Amino acid sequence: MAYVIQPHKKTCSCQSCELRNLMFSSLSEKDLDRVCDAREEISYAKGEIIHEEGDLVQDFKYLKNGLVKLYKVTESGDEQIITITRPLEFVSNTNIFHEERYRYSLSALEDSVVCCVKIDLIKELVVKNGKFALELISALSRTSENIISLGLEIRKRNLAGRVAFVLLYLSGEIYHSRIFDLPVSRKEIADLISMSSANVIRTFSEFRRDGIIQSNGRTIEITDMKKLEVISRRG
Repeated sequence: MAYVIQPHKKTCSCQSCELRNLMFSSLSEKDLDRVCDAREEISYAKGEIIHEEGDLVQDFKYLKNGLVKLYKVTESGDEQIITITRPLEFVSNTNIFHEERYRYSLSALEDSVVCCVKIDLIKELVVKNGKFALELISALSRTSENIISLGLEIRKRNLAGRVAFVLLYLSGEIYHSRIFDLPVSRKEIADLISMSSANVIRTFSEFRRDGIIQSNGRTIEITDMKKLEVISRRG
């Protein structure tokens, strides 16, 4: 069961924050101080919902630490995962500047810290600072491109190729290690790659049988990276 870590403000570190280099580098010291004064770092426990589809958009959100998933709840009540987001990425939905409410839900896959700045302040800075506006548009474009690219890469593969691609994505893009704990269940992987849970479980078993991976609960070790890469490419 998810538990709630109460939000709390921390001493401003915007002067050295990675977010300044990504999006706020064009702000004056005065405006940067305003962002620092207005921002909050909010801690979320693993499994905790950061925002739900339909919630009112109030903040610009940036993932400082942890791992989160963006998803939509279907009419049947299942979750359709759209993407998994790593630290140093923008995690507000891409509709925040043209709609009042979120279209998708966001929750923590690991204990995570999200940096929040009131959306009204961000909009004000966009209006007054064209260079900042361009930097923000570029960040939003990268986010959208990453989501589209991930979906296309998954859909062009067969079942084994999709599972291989996800394992390689987690190993190379998220954890930078051959050994890692799966941040999502087999069912969530199935939702992400639009396959059944039974097919995903069977594919994991085949990968173990063929010596491509070893697993112990959620811990995965990729033991034959080259073979997994071949399956992903040919899938």
